[in-house]
Amino acid sequence: MHKLLHTFILIAMAAGLLFLPGCSIFNDIKGMFGDDSNSVQSTPESLAMDALDKFNHGQYSSALKLFNEIEERFPFSSFSLMADLKSADCHYYLKHYAEAISTYEEFITNHPTNEAIPYVLFQIGMCYYKQIDTIDRDPGSALDAESAFGKLLRLYPQTPYTEEARARIQAARDFLANHEMYVASFYLKTDKLKQCTGRLEYLLDNYPDTSVAPEAEKLLALVQAGTPPKSSWKDWIPEIGLPDWQIFKDIGVMKPTM
Repeated sequence: MHKLLHTFILIAMAAGLLFLPGCSIFNDIKGMFGDDSNSVQSTPESLAMDALDKFNHGQYSSALKLFNEIEERFPFSSFSLMADLKSADCHYYLKHYAEAISTYEEFITNHPTNEAIPYVLFQIGMCYYKQIDTIDRDPGSALDAESAFGKLLRLYPQTPYTEEARARIQAARDFLANHEMYVASFYLKTDKLKQCTGRLEYLLDNYPDTSVAPEAEKLLALVQAGTPPKSSWKDWIPEIGLPDWQIFKDIGVMKPTM
């Protein structure tokens, strides 16, 4: 009934304006009642082209909306798989890392044999890596990044992402070692030598290949000898930030043993 009344009003208003000059008035009347013909006529191809154009120009929020529209309106089209993956990429570049991880993992579940899986696994690692904070904070993201990149290397040892994944694992391990050194230095400052020793031993057992390991070994020897540094304890605290993964590219990084 409502639709019939809507049509009757539109026809009556149009008929009353037939004798007025120009056709723009009739178009304006259509606009009053809403004209979604552009949306109706959109094809998955046109939506994909528009979405990719926005993505390539860094308009990730707008691109994400279009990729989602493809997934919702054309779930069985050949562009749906691409939209699944690019939606995750949009979340990644928008720094929505939790959403990106969830979307990447859903892609793996839905397309376990797709050729893009190595890339997806690498991107999951990057989501965790990008969330690594300073060494005085929770090191959970560094542990997750090391695990994610390690999974990529175990499942796909030879990919275009192999070198960078190995280097980022080494950077994450360096971060984790520096975190342990930071905590050990805190215990040293507060005269909790037993806890300091425990942290240094843990560091050397688990991260012997890291840049801070030699300093940790020296500090442990001093503490165990009963001559811990007093006035210069700050000298043992490493840099707060995450080391640049690229410094590990040309130094023969170790393969992860996980």
